[in-house]
Amino acid sequence: MIPAMPATAASSSQASTAVLRFGRFAAMGSVAVLILIAGVWASWGTAQHVMLTKGREQGTVDVTRCGPEVCWGRYTPLSAGSQPRARVVLEKSVAVERGRTYTVVVKPGGGDAVRSGPAGVLYAWVPLAGALLLASVVVAGGLLRTRLAWVMGLSGVALLTVAFVAV
Repeated sequence: MIPAMPATAASSSQASTAVLRFGRFAAMGSVAVLILIAGVWASWGTAQHVMLTKGREQGTVDVTRCGPEVCWGRYTPLSAGSQPRARVVLEKSVAVERGRTYTVVVKPGGGDAVRSGPAGVLYAWVPLAGALLLASVVVAGGLLRTRLAWVMGLSGVALLTVAFVAV
């Protein structure tokens, strides 16, 4: 027969267990939130130009050449006040090919452009999709919230899939 623990030892053990649970919840919750904030931050750098187009130069780019990291071509304006340019630079990705024409929004103060339209919006939010996938693992393993983790993970997969199909 196991001797009974004194009441103070049992309450001390319960208190330390509660503190450890709260600590795990706080730490893993903070990590998950930081991952999501980083995903939004990484996406917003491009998404702001694509989503908030009022007052920005909009047009098309005929991609004529591609280097190791960027593609460029002649810019034809579509919005009022926009000027044609001999060279506008697009970030090279699987979504940009030589010889094709893309609708773009020119970033203020330079010759850099980002794709516009539904494909550009979806492509801009791809870093958030990756953050959702990563944070879902933290939520499932660290916070033990499996339903929320499934929702986050499937949302990330859905965003990546739709972006892949649209681009």
